[in-house]
Amino acid sequence: MDIGNLGGRTIDLLFQKGLIRSPSDLYQLTYEDIFQLEGFKDLSTRNLLNGIKSSKSAPFDNVLFALGIRYVGKTVAEKLAQYFKNIDELAKADFDILINVPEIGERIAESVLHFFKDPTSLEEIEKLRSAGINMVLAEEEEPASDVLEGKSFVVSGVFEHFSRDGIKEAIKKNGGKVVSYISAKLDFLVAGDKMGPAKKQKAEALGIAVLSENDFIKMLNGQEK
Repeated sequence: MDIGNLGGRTIDLLFQKGLIRSPSDLYQLTYEDIFQLEGFKDLSTRNLLNGIKSSKSAPFDNVLFALGIRYVGKTVAEKLAQYFKNIDELAKADFDILINVPEIGERIAESVLHFFKDPTSLEEIEKLRSAGINMVLAEEEEPASDVLEGKSFVVSGVFEHFSRDGIKEAIKKNGGKVVSYISAKLDFLVAGDKMGPAKKQKAEALGIAVLSENDFIKMLNGQEK
């Protein structure tokens, strides 16, 4: 969960001392547990404890990624978090529901089902919940408009009026969906300067509309390309 001041060496030391066996064990660590570790002094001990405490407010998708579900990387965790909104809804989803989530295939669905059928996984989730870990997606701001409702976009390249993240944010705020790769289901590729030619070629081969930055701005203003 991207805990500040917790590196691989420290994790190894905690394992060697028998202080952690799972992520939830981190939230039971005391000052004395950490201070005894090689290389730790008062300040470094307090910094690590503060980092652990701060991680309790990590976004739900980060928590989902950190659970270590097979095939659930950061992007997939974000898709699942957006769709189900909280851990309990995800845990009770069946196969048919899971494969209806955008970009979730059979392999990922089976892996998620297997994870939530495992009593050890469920016990770990409850330990994390008891420790105060965020298991719910934060409420999103109201969309600025629905002009991009139902449309999916890949954003690539460098832009004059937006940063790449700025365009992605604009898409989301206006009802659209940002995806990470080009497929036949994609609606638009927003193409900036210095974009690799392979992406454009693939989009054109699949009949996907390629938008310039100006095309995208017109679409935001309700003017179709």
